[in-house]
Amino acid sequence: MKAKWYETSGDYGDIVISTRIRLARNLAEYPFPERMSASQRRECENKIKETVLNNGAGISKRFKYLELGLLPQAQVVSLVERHLISPEFAKDNDAKLLLLDDESVSVMINEEDHIRLQVMRSGLDPDGAFELADKLDTLLDEQLHFAFDDNLGYLTACPTNLGTGMRASVMLHLPALQENGSIAQLSSTISKLGLAIRGIYGEGSRPLGAIYQISNQVTLGISEKAAIANLRGIAVQLIAQEKSLREKMVLDERTVDSIWRSYGILTNARMISSDEFMQLISNVRLGVSAGLIDSVSMDTINRLTVNAQAGMISMHEGRDMTAAERDKARAEMIRTALAS
Repeated sequence: MKAKWYETSGDYGDIVISTRIRLARNLAEYPFPERMSASQRRECENKIKETVLNNGAGISKRFKYLELGLLPQAQVVSLVERHLISPEFAKDNDAKLLLLDDESVSVMINEEDHIRLQVMRSGLDPDGAFELADKLDTLLDEQLHFAFDDNLGYLTACPTNLGTGMRASVMLHLPALQENGSIAQLSSTISKLGLAIRGIYGEGSRPLGAIYQISNQVTLGISEKAAIANLRGIAVQLIAQEKSLREKMVLDERTVDSIWRSYGILTNARMISSDEFMQLISNVRLGVSAGLIDSVSMDTINRLTVNAQAGMISMHEGRDMTAAERDKARAEMIRTALAS
């Protein structure tokens, strides 16, 4: 089976953690989810489920169907931590999800729209992610018939998604730009270019471990390819700025000391909280990318960043855990991963 997006690193992997393409779609024959009756909701869910699982393409056999209300809470939380569903979707006990076995594709059913089709890729790869999303979108549209207007494009529950219905985003590790105090200015600058900077889990979330998401905000009056080209162009500029600042940053003995102290704590601690881990692993990631730490791969850092989250740990252990138990299990997981 192909490695999951968070188990490896891709293009510009020292800075870009992942790329996501998300398409919002609605079936023409049903009202938007907010206006649907219970029977319409069930009918719509079944139609989407059957179409994805039986569309005749080889990929169909690799999808699994999940009812979030039947899953342990830790598993639901872990889906958010892996960026496979939105935090809002996780709160819906009646939520249904279709997930590809390698976790590169997820289909949220009746979130804000009937379908939220999402493709994840390691590193900077908006073109590759969109190519797969577009193929799946075409397959589904042939059988489900999406709501579309010649002037407005794809019709969506929220007017800000009208047009392409596409949100393209990249998740970047930007410790140097954060330390330099440039994030606020960058946010103001790129907003004028139709993009937004948000925290690790998108709108309203914090940038844990200096991890930020950059995504397009304009979906009407612009093509998917133009939006992707704009996102890639801005991402490459941010990568160049981050690299330039990092070169100066790692010449500072205080930065080098912080990197090695963080590595020392992670390889020896017996209890580590989630917030502390995110700051420490951010420093170690910087050390790995700068060549200061050569015993740890970026793939290992990527896996740990996801696997050491609260929901993932509880799911791995197969039981509900107290915060203290998770902190202990997290520390053990980190020591084992870094030692190997």
